[in-house]
Amino acid sequence: MKKLIDNHGRVHDYLRISLLERCNLRCTYCMPAEGIVLRDKAEFMSQEELIQIATTFVSYGIKKIRLTGGEPLLKKNFAEIIRELSRLPVELTLTTNAILLDKYIEDLRNAGVNKLNISLDSLQEERFNRISRRTDFQRIRSNIDLALKENFIVKLNVVLMKNTNEDEIIDFIELSRECGIKIRFIEFMPFNGNKWDWSKTVSYAEIMNIVSDHYGIHNILTEPLPPNSTSKNYRISDFKGDFGIISSVTNPFCDTCNRIRLTADGKVKNCLFSSEEEDLLGALRRGEDIKARIEAVVLAKKAKHAGISSFKSEEGQSIADQNRTMTSIGG
Repeated sequence: MKKLIDNHGRVHDYLRISLLERCNLRCTYCMPAEGIVLRDKAEFMSQEELIQIATTFVSYGIKKIRLTGGEPLLKKNFAEIIRELSRLPVELTLTTNAILLDKYIEDLRNAGVNKLNISLDSLQEERFNRISRRTDFQRIRSNIDLALKENFIVKLNVVLMKNTNEDEIIDFIELSRECGIKIRFIEFMPFNGNKWDWSKTVSYAEIMNIVSDHYGIHNILTEPLPPNSTSKNYRISDFKGDFGIISSVTNPFCDTCNRIRLTADGKVKNCLFSSEEEDLLGALRRGEDIKARIEAVVLAKKAKHAGISSFKSEEGQSIADQNRTMTSIGG
Protein backbone atom coordinates (compact mmCIF):
# COMPACT_ATOMS: atom_id res chain seq x y z
CA MET A 1 0.00 0.00 0.00
CA LYS A 2 1.39 3.39 -0.99
CA LYS A 3 1.46 5.83 1.91
CA LEU A 4 1.09 9.59 2.02
CA ILE A 5 4.56 10.85 2.94
CA ASP A 6 5.73 14.46 2.72
CA ASN A 7 9.18 15.82 1.92
CA HIS A 8 10.06 15.71 5.62
CA GLY A 9 9.35 12.00 6.01
CA ARG A 10 6.09 12.39 7.92
CA VAL A 11 3.51 9.68 7.21
CA HIS A 12 -0.06 10.98 7.04
CA ASP A 13 -2.65 8.50 8.28
CA TYR A 14 -5.22 10.81 9.91
CA LEU A 15 -7.92 12.58 7.88
CA ARG A 16 -10.18 15.29 9.28
CA ILE A 17 -13.35 15.82 7.22
CA SER A 18 -15.49 18.93 7.60
CA LEU A 19 -19.12 18.05 6.86
CA LEU A 20 -20.39 21.61 6.63
CA GLU A 21 -19.44 25.20 7.41
CA ARG A 22 -22.56 26.08 9.41
CA CYS A 23 -22.65 26.10 13.20
CA ASN A 24 -25.31 26.71 15.83
CA LEU A 25 -22.82 28.67 17.97
CA ARG A 26 -20.93 31.89 17.17
CA CYS A 27 -17.80 31.44 19.28
CA THR A 28 -15.61 34.53 19.13
CA TYR A 29 -12.39 32.67 18.25
CA CYS A 30 -14.04 30.63 15.48
CA MET A 31 -16.76 32.49 13.61
CA PRO A 32 -17.44 36.18 12.98
CA ALA A 33 -20.45 37.51 14.91
CA GLU A 34 -22.39 37.95 11.67
CA GLY A 35 -21.65 34.35 10.66
CA ILE A 36 -20.27 33.46 7.25
CA VAL A 37 -21.71 33.83 3.76
CA LEU A 38 -23.92 30.85 3.02
CA ARG A 39 -23.17 29.21 -0.31
CA ASP A 40 -25.21 27.04 -2.64
CA LYS A 41 -25.19 23.38 -1.63
CA ALA A 42 -23.84 22.51 -5.09
CA GLU A 43 -20.50 23.94 -3.98
CA PHE A 44 -20.16 21.27 -1.29
CA MET A 45 -19.52 17.54 -1.37
CA SER A 46 -22.55 15.33 -1.70
CA GLN A 47 -22.72 12.25 0.49
CA GLU A 48 -21.59 10.07 -2.40
CA GLU A 49 -18.67 12.37 -3.25
CA LEU A 50 -17.57 12.53 0.37
CA ILE A 51 -17.55 8.75 0.67
CA GLN A 52 -15.68 8.38 -2.63
CA ILE A 53 -12.97 10.85 -1.62
CA ALA A 54 -12.68 9.35 1.87
CA THR A 55 -12.34 5.87 0.36
CA THR A 56 -9.51 7.11 -1.87
CA PHE A 57 -7.68 8.47 1.18
CA VAL A 58 -8.15 5.17 3.01
CA SER A 59 -6.48 3.39 0.08
CA TYR A 60 -3.33 5.31 1.11
CA GLY A 61 -3.36 3.92 4.62
CA ILE A 62 -5.51 6.46 6.45
CA LYS A 63 -6.25 4.85 9.82
CA LYS A 64 -8.38 7.49 11.49
CA ILE A 65 -11.12 9.83 10.27
CA ARG A 66 -12.47 12.66 12.43
CA LEU A 67 -15.68 14.40 11.45
CA THR A 68 -15.82 18.12 12.14
CA GLY A 69 -17.81 21.15 11.02
CA GLY A 70 -18.83 23.89 11.60
CA GLU A 71 -20.98 21.65 13.73
CA PRO A 72 -21.12 18.19 12.12
CA LEU A 73 -24.36 17.14 13.84
CA LEU A 74 -26.18 19.88 11.92
CA LYS A 75 -25.64 17.87 8.73
CA LYS A 76 -29.09 16.58 7.74
CA ASN A 77 -27.79 13.21 6.57
CA PHE A 78 -25.21 12.83 9.35
CA ALA A 79 -26.52 9.41 10.40
CA GLU A 80 -26.26 8.07 6.84
CA ILE A 81 -22.76 9.49 6.36
CA ILE A 82 -21.36 7.99 9.54
CA ARG A 83 -23.00 4.66 8.76
CA GLU A 84 -21.30 4.62 5.33
CA LEU A 85 -17.93 5.67 6.75
CA SER A 86 -18.15 2.97 9.42
CA ARG A 87 -17.76 0.38 6.65
CA LEU A 88 -14.22 1.62 5.99
CA PRO A 89 -11.32 0.06 7.97
CA VAL A 90 -10.67 3.17 10.07
CA GLU A 91 -11.22 4.54 13.56
CA LEU A 92 -14.07 7.05 13.44
CA THR A 93 -14.20 10.00 15.82
CA LEU A 94 -16.13 13.24 16.12
CA THR A 95 -15.63 16.81 17.29
CA THR A 96 -18.88 18.49 18.33
CA ASN A 97 -20.31 21.23 20.52
CA ALA A 98 -22.74 18.56 21.83
CA ILE A 99 -25.91 20.62 21.46
CA LEU A 100 -27.52 17.89 19.33
CA LEU A 101 -25.56 14.96 20.73
CA ASP A 102 -28.52 13.28 22.44
CA LYS A 103 -30.21 12.83 19.05
CA TYR A 104 -27.30 10.85 17.63
CA ILE A 105 -25.99 8.74 20.52
CA GLU A 106 -27.31 5.49 19.02
CA ASP A 107 -26.09 6.33 15.51
CA LEU A 108 -22.61 6.98 16.88
CA ARG A 109 -22.58 3.80 18.90
CA ASN A 110 -23.82 1.74 15.92
CA ALA A 111 -21.03 3.20 13.79
CA GLY A 112 -18.42 2.09 16.31
CA VAL A 113 -17.62 5.59 17.57
CA ASN A 114 -16.49 5.52 21.20
CA LYS A 115 -14.47 8.75 21.46
CA LEU A 116 -15.89 12.26 21.39
CA ASN A 117 -14.17 15.63 21.46
CA ILE A 118 -16.59 18.20 22.88
CA SER A 119 -15.92 21.93 22.80
CA LEU A 120 -16.71 23.86 25.98
CA ASP A 121 -14.86 27.08 26.82
CA SER A 122 -16.39 28.01 30.16
CA LEU A 123 -18.09 26.32 33.09
CA GLN A 124 -19.84 29.57 33.90
CA GLU A 125 -23.12 29.93 32.04
CA GLU A 126 -23.10 33.70 31.56
CA ARG A 127 -19.48 33.64 30.39
CA PHE A 128 -20.20 30.76 28.02
CA ASN A 129 -23.06 32.80 26.56
CA ARG A 130 -20.69 35.71 25.91
CA ILE A 131 -18.05 33.54 24.25
CA SER A 132 -20.49 31.50 22.16
CA ARG A 133 -22.99 34.33 21.56
CA ARG A 134 -25.69 31.73 22.24
CA THR A 135 -27.54 30.25 25.27
CA ASP A 136 -27.09 26.48 24.99
CA PHE A 137 -24.96 25.93 28.09
CA GLN A 138 -27.38 23.71 30.02
CA ARG A 139 -28.06 21.45 27.04
CA ILE A 140 -24.34 21.03 26.39
CA ARG A 141 -23.60 20.16 30.02
CA SER A 142 -26.49 17.68 30.02
CA ASN A 143 -25.19 16.00 26.87
CA ILE A 144 -21.64 15.80 28.24
CA ASP A 145 -23.08 13.97 31.25
CA LEU A 146 -25.03 11.72 28.88
CA ALA A 147 -21.92 10.85 26.88
CA LEU A 148 -20.03 9.94 30.05
CA LYS A 149 -22.99 7.89 31.31
CA GLU A 150 -23.05 6.04 27.99
CA ASN A 151 -19.33 5.23 28.44
CA PHE A 152 -17.95 7.36 25.62
CA ILE A 153 -14.36 8.51 26.09
CA VAL A 154 -14.81 12.27 26.32
CA LYS A 155 -12.25 15.00 25.73
CA LEU A 156 -13.28 18.55 26.55
CA ASN A 157 -11.63 21.06 24.22
CA VAL A 158 -11.13 24.39 25.98
CA VAL A 159 -9.78 27.31 23.96
CA LEU A 160 -8.04 29.58 26.46
CA MET A 161 -8.04 33.35 25.92
CA LYS A 162 -6.32 35.91 28.12
CA ASN A 163 -8.65 37.89 30.34
CA THR A 164 -11.54 35.70 29.22
CA ASN A 165 -11.40 32.22 30.77
CA GLU A 166 -7.86 31.43 31.96
CA ASP A 167 -9.12 31.79 35.53
CA GLU A 168 -11.10 28.54 34.99
CA ILE A 169 -8.09 26.29 34.34
CA ILE A 170 -8.28 24.71 37.80
CA ASP A 171 -12.08 24.40 37.63
CA PHE A 172 -11.79 22.40 34.41
CA ILE A 173 -9.06 20.13 35.82
CA GLU A 174 -11.25 19.47 38.86
CA LEU A 175 -13.78 17.82 36.52
CA SER A 176 -11.22 15.03 36.10
CA ARG A 177 -10.98 14.30 39.83
CA GLU A 178 -13.82 11.75 40.03
CA CYS A 179 -14.29 10.65 36.41
CA GLY A 180 -12.14 9.71 33.45
CA ILE A 181 -12.83 12.86 31.45
CA LYS A 182 -9.89 14.34 29.53
CA ILE A 183 -9.42 18.11 29.52
CA ARG A 184 -7.50 19.66 26.62
CA PHE A 185 -6.48 23.31 26.87
CA ILE A 186 -5.94 24.81 23.42
CA GLU A 187 -4.02 27.98 22.70
CA PHE A 188 -5.99 30.72 20.95
CA MET A 189 -4.93 30.40 17.30
CA PRO A 190 -4.99 32.94 14.46
CA PHE A 191 -7.72 32.55 11.84
CA ASN A 192 -9.54 34.88 9.52
CA GLY A 193 -12.01 37.09 11.34
CA ASN A 194 -11.20 36.14 14.96
CA LYS A 195 -9.06 39.21 15.80
CA TRP A 196 -6.19 37.09 17.06
CA ASP A 197 -3.32 38.79 18.83
CA TRP A 198 -0.36 37.49 20.84
CA SER A 199 -1.67 39.34 23.89
CA LYS A 200 -4.73 37.05 23.97
CA THR A 201 -2.71 33.82 23.98
CA VAL A 202 -2.35 31.82 27.21
CA SER A 203 0.89 29.91 26.69
CA TYR A 204 1.88 26.40 27.76
CA ALA A 205 4.23 27.87 30.38
CA GLU A 206 1.52 30.07 31.85
CA ILE A 207 -0.91 27.14 32.11
CA MET A 208 1.65 24.92 33.84
CA ASN A 209 2.56 27.68 36.28
CA ILE A 210 -1.09 28.04 37.28
CA VAL A 211 -1.47 24.27 37.72
CA SER A 212 1.81 23.94 39.65
CA ASP A 213 0.95 26.80 42.01
CA HIS A 214 -2.40 25.17 42.82
CA TYR A 215 -1.55 21.46 43.06
CA GLY A 216 2.20 21.49 43.68
CA ILE A 217 4.70 20.32 41.08
CA HIS A 218 5.15 16.95 42.83
CA ASN A 219 1.47 16.12 42.30
CA ILE A 220 1.58 16.61 38.52
CA LEU A 221 2.25 13.29 36.80
CA THR A 222 3.34 13.11 33.16
CA GLU A 223 1.15 10.88 31.02
CA PRO A 224 2.75 8.79 28.24
CA LEU A 225 2.23 10.32 24.80
CA PRO A 226 0.62 8.31 22.02
CA PRO A 227 2.29 8.56 18.59
CA ASN A 228 1.65 11.88 16.80
CA SER A 229 0.10 13.43 19.89
CA THR A 230 -0.87 17.08 19.56
CA SER A 231 -0.85 17.63 23.31
CA LYS A 232 1.45 17.25 26.28
CA ASN A 233 -0.61 15.30 28.80
CA TYR A 234 -0.62 15.24 32.59
CA ARG A 235 -2.61 13.84 35.48
CA ILE A 236 -3.01 15.19 38.97
CA SER A 237 -2.09 12.53 41.52
CA ASP A 238 -5.12 10.38 42.45
CA PHE A 239 -7.35 12.00 39.78
CA LYS A 240 -9.20 9.58 37.50
CA GLY A 241 -9.01 11.77 34.40
CA ASP A 242 -6.21 13.87 32.93
CA PHE A 243 -5.46 17.17 31.25
CA GLY A 244 -3.33 18.20 28.33
CA ILE A 245 -2.11 21.31 26.57
CA ILE A 246 -2.24 21.83 22.80
CA SER A 247 0.21 24.66 22.19
CA SER A 248 -0.04 25.01 18.43
CA VAL A 249 1.30 28.56 18.46
CA THR A 250 3.99 28.75 21.14
CA ASN A 251 5.18 25.13 21.19
CA PRO A 252 3.97 23.41 17.99
CA PHE A 253 3.97 19.69 17.26
CA CYS A 254 4.70 20.06 13.54
CA ASP A 255 7.59 17.59 13.49
CA THR A 256 5.24 14.66 14.17
CA CYS A 257 2.12 15.94 12.38
CA ASN A 258 0.23 13.17 10.55
CA ARG A 259 -2.94 15.14 9.75
CA ILE A 260 -4.54 16.26 6.54
CA ARG A 261 -7.83 18.14 6.19
CA LEU A 262 -10.70 17.88 3.74
CA THR A 263 -13.03 20.89 3.77
CA ALA A 264 -16.76 20.65 3.23
CA ASP A 265 -16.34 22.06 -0.28
CA GLY A 266 -13.87 19.35 -1.19
CA LYS A 267 -10.56 21.20 -0.81
CA VAL A 268 -7.50 19.59 0.78
CA LYS A 269 -5.41 21.57 3.24
CA ASN A 270 -2.10 20.03 4.30
CA CYS A 271 -1.82 22.35 7.31
CA LEU A 272 -4.35 24.11 9.51
CA PHE A 273 -2.53 27.41 8.98
CA SER A 274 -2.06 27.09 5.22
CA SER A 275 -4.00 29.34 2.85
CA GLU A 276 -3.11 27.02 -0.05
CA GLU A 277 -5.66 24.36 -1.02
CA GLU A 278 -6.10 21.63 -3.63
CA ASP A 279 -9.56 21.27 -5.20
CA LEU A 280 -10.37 17.56 -5.12
CA LEU A 281 -14.09 18.02 -5.60
CA GLY A 282 -13.71 19.96 -8.82
CA ALA A 283 -11.30 17.37 -10.18
CA LEU A 284 -13.61 14.52 -9.18
CA ARG A 285 -16.57 16.12 -10.93
CA ARG A 286 -14.49 16.56 -14.08
CA GLY A 287 -13.74 12.85 -14.03
CA GLU A 288 -10.06 13.33 -13.24
CA ASP A 289 -7.97 11.01 -11.08
CA ILE A 290 -7.63 12.70 -7.69
CA LYS A 291 -4.84 10.46 -6.43
CA ALA A 292 -2.04 12.49 -8.02
CA ARG A 293 -3.47 15.66 -6.47
CA ILE A 294 -3.63 14.08 -3.01
CA GLU A 295 -0.03 12.86 -3.27
CA ALA A 296 1.21 16.26 -4.48
CA VAL A 297 -0.46 18.30 -1.74
CA VAL A 298 0.92 16.03 1.00
CA LEU A 299 4.39 16.01 -0.54
CA ALA A 300 4.44 19.83 -0.59
CA LYS A 301 3.69 20.20 3.13
CA LYS A 302 6.01 22.67 4.86
CA ALA A 303 8.11 21.70 7.86
CA LYS A 304 6.30 24.03 10.26
CA HIS A 305 3.22 26.26 10.34
CA ALA A 306 2.72 26.16 6.56
CA GLY A 307 6.02 27.98 6.18
CA ILE A 308 4.81 30.98 8.20
CA SER A 309 7.68 32.44 10.24
CA SER A 310 5.52 35.02 11.99
CA PHE A 311 1.76 35.31 12.41
CA LYS A 312 2.05 39.10 12.05
CA SER A 313 3.22 40.87 8.90
CA GLU A 314 5.64 43.80 9.02
CA GLU A 315 2.61 46.09 8.90
CA GLY A 316 1.14 44.32 11.95
CA GLN A 317 -1.66 42.59 10.04
CA SER A 318 -2.53 39.02 10.93
CA ILE A 319 -1.22 36.51 8.38
CA ALA A 320 -4.31 34.47 9.22
CA ASP A 321 -6.48 36.93 7.30
CA GLN A 322 -5.25 35.16 4.16
CA ASN A 323 -6.69 31.88 5.47
CA ARG A 324 -10.28 30.76 6.02
CA THR A 325 -12.32 31.23 9.17
CA MET A 326 -11.97 28.36 11.62
CA THR A 327 -15.54 27.20 11.02
CA SER A 328 -14.96 26.76 7.28
CA ILE A 329 -11.73 24.81 7.82
CA GLY A 330 -13.10 22.32 10.29
CA GLY A 331 -10.39 22.49 12.96
